[in-house]
Amino acid sequence: MSASTSASTAASVDSAVSAPAGAPTQAELLDFVRRTAADAELIASLPLDPEGRTWVRLEGPGGSEAWLIGWPPGTGTGWHDHAESVGAFLTASGELKENSLVARLPTDGWKTLELNEGIDRERRLSAGKGRAFGRHHVHEVLNESAEEHAVSVHAYYPPLPRISRYSRTGRILRLEQVERPEDWQ
Repeated sequence: MSASTSASTAASVDSAVSAPAGAPTQAELLDFVRRTAADAELIASLPLDPEGRTWVRLEGPGGSEAWLIGWPPGTGTGWHDHAESVGAFLTASGELKENSLVARLPTDGWKTLELNEGIDRERRLSAGKGRAFGRHHVHEVLNESAEEHAVSVHAYYPPLPRISRYSRTGRILRLEQVERPEDWQ
């Protein structure tokens, strides 16, 4: 099975799904993470662990779920999605790298996909840089620095119902597990 949906098709599918009245938009989530990342006192309050990521849950806009996350050098998330949630994240300090797929993957009924060429995207997000994304966005986020922590702010709406985790070898993407909120909170 191949994942061959184009970026424009994925974008039109996302815009066709209407959010409940009063739900924050991707742009509003991006504005929230931008304003939150500018709060130097909040960013400095996050305890940083040299061994693993740290996080603090924040109150997001309009019932969204938000997180302040510390990234020690050399850490990352692995490939994952955010199910039906839209989201945004922004680097508050340091630099993060995002690898993502520009394709809408099937949401259910598969364990292994062979990805088409040309769907990989890479973004380097230095302090003050961020992005918003739509439903079922598949990516990994990394702090590739060998010496410097990074800190970022993330927001999702609706609050994350689950996260699917994937492994990737070349063009092969495998669904490894599905986590529920009780697994990470």
